[in-house]
Amino acid sequence: MPTGSCFCGNIKVEYSGEPAMTVLCHCTDCRKIGGGNYSNNIVVPSQQFKVLSGTPKEISKAADSGGTTLYRYGDTFGGIDGMMIVKAGILDDVNVINSTKPGAELYAPGRVQWVAALEGANQVDAMPPPS
Repeated sequence: MPTGSCFCGNIKVEYSGEPAMTVLCHCTDCRKIGGGNYSNNIVVPSQQFKVLSGTPKEISKAADSGGTTLYRYGDTFGGIDGMMIVKAGILDDVNVINSTKPGAELYAPGRVQWVAALEGANQVDAMPPPS
């Protein structure tokens, strides 16, 4: 089971099974939340995700995206009982990231101009509608 943690290691998470999808996101919120030019996300069903230790802080934001630097959930992905969007950069084993190439890029028109589109990934203009 892939595991991950925050920078200090106090909060640890894991998920089981295969991801439902993997996506890059170029929205402003993801850039600000992660401090990077985009976010790399592994989407798994909530029942396959758990916090192993620690108590993560929760951030609420009224927008079509938002969350924490470890993981997030939102209406687009079925709320807290739907899918968890795990930030791939928190995973402990880089081989998990290497083997889960994103299949789509969300907010693709907002991509930083000098970052190339990911070959073979669907280019999506915004967030998919809620499921």
